[in-house]
Amino acid sequence: MSTELRGLIVDWGGVLTAPLDEAITRWVGAEGIDMETYSAVMTGLVREDKSPIHSLERGELGAAEFEQVLADRFRQQGRTIAADGILARMLEGLQALSEDMVGLLRRTRAAGLRTALLSNSWGEHYPEHLWIGAFDQVVISGRVGMRKPEPEIFRHTARLLELEPEQCVFVDDLRPNVVGAARVGMVGVHFTAYQETVDELEILFGLDLR
Repeated sequence: MSTELRGLIVDWGGVLTAPLDEAITRWVGAEGIDMETYSAVMTGLVREDKSPIHSLERGELGAAEFEQVLADRFRQQGRTIAADGILARMLEGLQALSEDMVGLLRRTRAAGLRTALLSNSWGEHYPEHLWIGAFDQVVISGRVGMRKPEPEIFRHTARLLELEPEQCVFVDDLRPNVVGAARVGMVGVHFTAYQETVDELEILFGLDLR
């Protein structure tokens, strides 16, 4: 089995977009919520036996249903917000894509490597028209019934690229997802900034990607 690196898989929010914390900070300010309350609500949702967040990401819970759950949890914390459209308002700050990262992906494909997007979805709010020509495959968690960092979603993405996990580099801004990819054999890159990422990818692939 060849272990030559031939595939690049990247996350959406926080990698192709502005940092997630910037979008969330903007949203909580617009909704009149303090970060302490936001953190308490989200931590509670993650820790529930059947986490509504994980169910949303796997497509088991619809976006409208999740919005009702989220509004209810904020109401329990003494904050009233309109349930309808919560996710669109929350993710509004992620609609602009990084031209640097999209350009990097297009150059990567032009160099003969295979590329994929792998994103945990909070509804269907992806500006797909802005990344035309950047990906061979697009894997959205809610569409495939799996979520990062579950091992099978990484293997599924590699199979779509017709590659082994060991032939793929995975880039994400969240460490648990990078660790999950590494556990199935991928080379994990923790994204913090474009310049550092392109430097690392050039070393890994042995290519000029600028």
